[in-house]
Amino acid sequence: MLGEVLELLACRPGGIYVDGTLGGGGYTRSILERGAALVVGMDWDAEAIERVRESLGGYAERIVLERADFAEVRQVLSRNGIEAVDGVVVDLGLSSFQLDDARRGFSFLQEGPLDMRMNKGLPETAADLVNGLPEKELADLIYRYGEERHSRKIARSIVAARAKGRIEDTLELAELVRRAVPKTRDTLRIHPATRTFQALRIAVNREIESLERFLPEALDVLRPGGRLCVVSFHSLEDRVVKEAFRSWARTCRCPPERIRCECGGRPLVKLLTRKALRPSESEVEQNPRARSARLRAVEKVAGS
Repeated sequence: MLGEVLELLACRPGGIYVDGTLGGGGYTRSILERGAALVVGMDWDAEAIERVRESLGGYAERIVLERADFAEVRQVLSRNGIEAVDGVVVDLGLSSFQLDDARRGFSFLQEGPLDMRMNKGLPETAADLVNGLPEKELADLIYRYGEERHSRKIARSIVAARAKGRIEDTLELAELVRRAVPKTRDTLRIHPATRTFQALRIAVNREIESLERFLPEALDVLRPGGRLCVVSFHSLEDRVVKEAFRSWARTCRCPPERIRCECGGRPLVKLLTRKALRPSESEVEQNPRARSARLRAVEKVAGS
């Protein structure tokens, strides 16, 4: 959804922008091509930083690259002497580089170690969760982050298998899930292991916690008129974004128990997307991984 993001971000020549999830550098490149004075690019993945540093070397004077979680946006900007920016964009999906690299353990279609860490410094891998969590906690994790209705059957199958030996391989886990999930029309549409792998990835990288920390920080660093765009790929992520944006857009944000308004009755943002935007049919045809994408955007109002 690059075109939609750039339109909503309304990049202007001379502006300062943050790409909180560099990935392959697509957003950063396009923002620079529109005349931005500076783009601060962030990513947890050291390989992403080096890849973008090499591919966008021609823009070196207009890029600051930092290995950091996007939730640390305020600290990163402060370290670089930047008080406010004109726009922030984050794309919460996996990059194609991460998904296609079997060594990272994100794919259930390729054999690799059951890792799933975007940042190799994180303490737990997916294998640690799969082999260490009690059955109920594992089922709850798969249900919460994967919205997998067969989570208890899957957890039961995993626990039975790991009693015979530690589960370390992506294909081994994918096969366990496939056998545990009943065959339905839904499993013909998407791989049975999709939601389980998604849940483990979100848990390993603490993605929901990072998103919840990031949103108020991003709003804070925007100058009035600045814009925030978030692309999510999971209904739980989208719900967090939607609720934050709607709360900021209310004329009164005081708790219900307050008798009088104490917040000044002024919204913090203007909603630029009343409903989440979805990719076009042509984009999904060209890139099936975009099918779950949801885009929301807001503009910070003066005086907020």
